[in-house]
Amino acid sequence: MLISIDPSNGTPIYEQIVRQVKYNVANGSLVGGQQVPSVRDLAKMLAINPNTIQRAYQLLQSDGVLETVRGRGQHVAAGAKRSCVSQRARVIHDELAMVVEEGLQAGLEPAELRESFEAAIRRFNRRKPPGDSSA
Repeated sequence: MLISIDPSNGTPIYEQIVRQVKYNVANGSLVGGQQVPSVRDLAKMLAINPNTIQRAYQLLQSDGVLETVRGRGQHVAAGAKRSCVSQRARVIHDELAMVVEEGLQAGLEPAELRESFEAAIRRFNRRKPPGDSSA
């Protein structure tokens, strides 16, 4: 599980962990049934307080992303991917709406915004590896 923490970015560390775990579930890096590092192990890997990891894991459990398997630790919940993908889609739609509103208020024409959006998709498609069906 790849998690990168930036203590200086203004977002609480536990929230950064929650977001990144959900992102990893949404993109398939973490799959249903997969065990995640223990609180102690992840705290050691990230060099942060175990209470911070515990808080993040509790939020992920309450969101249905993680579940405790008795005697075996925390695992990704079976239906977590669908939920994480849906949550990410909502965030992206909200951010896109803000960008469109800002562009229109700045005087850009809808056609200019559409072209910018389509150009960004083309750039992404040129960068992705062959056989990747995303976008």
